[in-house]
Amino acid sequence: MKETVIDTNGTAGPSTNGSGGEKQPLDLKNILKLHMQDGTELHFEVVGLVEDDEGNAYAVCYNEQSDEFVVTDSFGDLLEDEDLAQEILDDFFVLAEESAPPEEQAP
Repeated sequence: MKETVIDTNGTAGPSTNGSGGEKQPLDLKNILKLHMQDGTELHFEVVGLVEDDEGNAYAVCYNEQSDEFVVTDSFGDLLEDEDLAQEILDDFFVLAEESAPPEEQAP
């Protein structure tokens, strides 16, 4: 499993997958470590990969403990544009709803 460290300044540190150098694009189930300014560390799992009309890729990451989502670019850098991040999250939720199996009807 690949882990990427992100400081709260929004830049991803070197990944711990041993490759070093050039950053690799994120993939589903990768774990991002978000280092907060108060010294705590939150772990976010990549739960979705979204692409916009221009072909830009984004990763939707979720932290189960705080029930919180963050949006990064395809390399794990946090998006600074909050409106864009919210738009990507909204699209992700719509796609997730559409692809969910239909609920079983109770008899």
